[in-house]
Amino acid sequence: MSLINTQVQPFKAQAFHNGKFVEVTEANLKGKWSVVIFMPAAFTFNCPTEIEDAANNYGEFQNAGAEVYIVTTDTHFSHKVWHETSPAVSKARFPLVGDPTHQLTRAFDVHIDEAGLALRGTFVINPDGVIKTLEVHDNAIARDVSETLRKLKAAQYVASHPNEVCPAKWKEGEATLAPSLDLVGKI
Repeated sequence: MSLINTQVQPFKAQAFHNGKFVEVTEANLKGKWSVVIFMPAAFTFNCPTEIEDAANNYGEFQNAGAEVYIVTTDTHFSHKVWHETSPAVSKARFPLVGDPTHQLTRAFDVHIDEAGLALRGTFVINPDGVIKTLEVHDNAIARDVSETLRKLKAAQYVASHPNEVCPAKWKEGEATLAPSLDLVGKI
């Protein structure tokens, strides 16, 4: 079963955020758009490149009214040290969420049982806590956060324009389509 259009399940986790330990729950994902990005583990080689990419684009996510959450199967203590020791990770101004119990990786269906790690999963969640997009990668394939930003903006657009759809490669400001019988077979 797909997680698309399902409610985020209740959870409670600890995160390292702006020099402090904070609690993150499903309530944090309500009231504004959220982007939840799962990574296998701290202190790896590919994960810092993705965190740096997210950090470099964080202003755009904030301008779009969204918060970013990075989740790994490590503890929030590990995230503190990772933030302090990695030049790439130190750029993060968003919560680095620890999931050592694997509650989140299992709830979002990105858990690798035999490794105790997460797959590279990306989820765009609307202000009601409903998953609108998801993408899951093999851990050898890092993501491009600009594509996540594009999907966030597309999800926001169709949420506020329910009679329109965003065509392939749609970017903010471009034309959309109004589904109708007249369009069938004409595009």
